[in-house]
Amino acid sequence: MHGADPDATSRAWRAMSDLVLDQDRRVAVSAALGLSFARVRALRRLAAQPHTLRELAAKLTADPPYVTVIVDDLEQRGLVQRTPHPEDRRAKLVQLTDAGRAAAARADAILDRPPDALRELPAEDLTTLLRVLERLQQHPHDAAQ
Repeated sequence: MHGADPDATSRAWRAMSDLVLDQDRRVAVSAALGLSFARVRALRRLAAQPHTLRELAAKLTADPPYVTVIVDDLEQRGLVQRTPHPEDRRAKLVQLTDAGRAAAARADAILDRPPDALRELPAEDLTTLLRVLERLQQHPHDAAQ
């Protein structure tokens, strides 16, 4: 079975990319929380579970010294706290405070809100779009080029 027309594939990819990238929620969430987007990303990663600084740096694909700066700032703002690691006395776990969990939840609410154009689609079109996207997610991911 042959794939779709390359021109149509490129146009579809461009349309999907434009739709997502034009919905730059990073600016909105940063403004709403008064935090850089790097700090918002850290909060969202920590909402899933506490991490050591090294683990958090890996999750954020950032240098550990930079992540230390981020965590120091979040700690000063009362959004995270460092606690002793239960299995490694040399390490600290970074975890959200109640205020940090609230900030992460607010970030998720902003970032997860679908654009108006998507919410205004007829139910049939939305069902078709979702079916296609779920099918694309099942396809092996392209290797980094």
